[in-house]
Amino acid sequence: LALIYVMLGLGLNIVVGFAGLLDLGFVGFYAVGAYTYALLFHWAGWSFWEALPFSGAAAALFGFVLGFPVLRLRGDYLAIATMGAAEIIRVVLNNLKITNGAAGMYNIPALANWPTVYVLVCLTTLMIVNFARSRAGRAIQAIREDDIAAEAVGINPTKWKLAAFVMGAATAAIAGSLHAVYIQTIAPSDFGIMNSISILII
Repeated sequence: LALIYVMLGLGLNIVVGFAGLLDLGFVGFYAVGAYTYALLFHWAGWSFWEALPFSGAAAALFGFVLGFPVLRLRGDYLAIATMGAAEIIRVVLNNLKITNGAAGMYNIPALANWPTVYVLVCLTTLMIVNFARSRAGRAIQAIREDDIAAEAVGINPTKWKLAAFVMGAATAAIAGSLHAVYIQTIAPSDFGIMNSISILII
């Protein structure tokens, strides 16, 4: 469980730490990843490894769609908008029949090979460290420091903010899939605003 939260902290650090975007709705992507995996298992019989890329892709797509309108906002307004988006996800999951509503989804098989989690966390850490040192990472950090100056030297703030948002969302979804196979049952109440605040504190 600690390793899952390490992964969530690393993912949110891309958005808050590198890009400087105050995201209080990160738990929404965590929920999308967990529920995508659970649905693919229950409805299609997919294994963890088969479903994992699709969980990441679903959250990345959601982050991309959400990012366009939300990333025009700044500071507290961005925080409120992302928090609202996460709450909308929780309410939708609470009312959908396909996700079994408030009762949640259960009988999710445990991941037999748990050292795999250590490997996934190490790979995530390595990927994010390399990303921070890359040209893309430096561009995102330049936008955090001064987006007007960054734009003046040819960096597109919207493009790179969106890239950070999508990358963070995909990382959260992978952690969400791990959450599902660790707890073996998920419910909308697992993905409340206090979880987002806990991840932000990390």
